Amino acid sequence: MATTDRQATTLALAHALSAAERGLAVIPLSRTKLPALRSPHRDDPDPAPCHGECGRFGHGVYDASTDPARIRELFAAAPWATGYGIACGLPPHHLIGIDLDTKSGTDSSAALRELALRHLFTIPPTVVVLTPSGGRHLWLTGPPEVVVPNSAGRLAPGIDIRGAGGYLVGPGSRTDHGVYSTAPGTSHIGPAPCPRALLRLLLPPPRTHHLTPPSAGGHGQGLVQFVLAAHEGQRNTRLFWAACRAYEDGIGPTLVDPLVEAALNTGLTEREARATIASAARLTGHRP
Repeated sequence: MATTDRQATTLALAHALSAAERGLAVIPLSRTKLPALRSPHRDDPDPAPCHGECGRFGHGVYDASTDPARIRELFAAAPWATGYGIACGLPPHHLIGIDLDTKSGTDSSAALRELALRHLFTIPPTVVVLTPSGGRHLWLTGPPEVVVPNSAGRLAPGIDIRGAGGYLVGPGSRTDHGVYSTAPGTSHIGPAPCPRALLRLLLPPPRTHHLTPPSAGGHGQGLVQFVLAAHEGQRNTRLFWAACRAYEDGIGPTLVDPLVEAALNTGLTEREARATIASAARLTGHRP
């Protein structure tokens, strides 16, 4: 390995350990910005889904850790790594990344400003990471009970979202196109909470052709059915979305108990359900 690569790996590990000290789970990345460790199941003829249960490295963001010993093991297994990724959606920060791209030929910063004006929110001072291509990554935090999905260009052209199951390239990482760096004045602040109006835009309801539309039925029965149709992995998100709609429609308080009962039928506990509904109430400006 070239001396510069060894230096880049050493620096990447140092930055990754520093991020872990702030509660950010990390993985080693190659110069291509992809996870540095290949899947241990890549040669299996019929691999079963595995998120690291096998105990081996190579499961992408599912390898992410804040444990210094494990991080050193990950980098030792990938001595060619020159960067690190920060997993989104994990406690304690529940990180959400707003990726303002420049490669699409659109003005993504202007698109975000237009969204902010239209939906009446302001991006608070937060961590901003500058990309080698001239783009920016804005770091925000979300409520613990809400799962923000990844998306590309759905919010607006040139704006990608990194949520649960995604990762952001950490500042200090070296790639084929250059080095990621923290914008001046933002390196010593923590990620700010995602504005409520923006968070609502990031949470489109899951769509399947079997669902009863949330607007169907009287007195919020469509919203209740929407929660009842949830599968594992989307229960909190559906409940949160339905509760937000209920409060926005003025029927939140009367729909709390039916929504809780529906959530219990999907497998959530009453404590989880009521916490999610209370979070929706706060998000929409109501008292839980």
